[in-house]
Amino acid sequence: MTTANEETAVARALRGLEHGDASVRLRTALAVGSAPDARLVDRLVERCAAEPDFSVREMLTWALTRHPRDLTVPRLVGELRSERPQARSQALHTLSKTGDRRAWPAITPALLTDPDDEVARAAWRTAVLLVPEDEAPALAAVLTGQLGRGGRETRLSLSRALIALGAPAAPALDAAAAHPEPRVREHALATEELRRDPDAGFDLAIEEAKRRVALGAYGDPA
Repeated sequence: MTTANEETAVARALRGLEHGDASVRLRTALAVGSAPDARLVDRLVERCAAEPDFSVREMLTWALTRHPRDLTVPRLVGELRSERPQARSQALHTLSKTGDRRAWPAITPALLTDPDDEVARAAWRTAVLLVPEDEAPALAAVLTGQLGRGGRETRLSLSRALIALGAPAAPALDAAAAHPEPRVREHALATEELRRDPDAGFDLAIEEAKRRVALGAYGDPA
């Protein structure tokens, strides 16, 4: 039976999550994660879709990971169909933190190629964590299809995802290194450079890749 004190605590948490002061919302999310309550899971997920403050979103994600995955994962998977980009990206981010492979079928090609860069980046990170071994080559093919996309941070995120995927990404990267589009070739070569030398730095890897593309050298660097 739910006590009056418990009902009051839930009501207080609900008010705190909607408070106009980000510091109050942050403290509330911390309190909810410290004392998980299944009645607050839906509200935590809903708040992730609307919360403007990065630190609060991170705390909301942490609070969700403190709840049973049987409750949170289905609710987060449902958010992946939302029309709101932040709902999709934050749900993907939280799913990556749960590490629950039951969410893998929901990481669709549509999410991996989402027109919103933040959603796509979250999908790439989550996919490489959850993908079954036998589906990794197919994932690599989808990811390499995004090479050359976006600005520096988007391209770096994709390179990191392909590197994290490991050996299954190698054939797809090799093929992309001969792509007719120079930007795609450059990104593929830079990713290979980072894989070989993680300390090289993305900007230097891109510059070296541009040099090699300009010289028509797509194989191993001289």
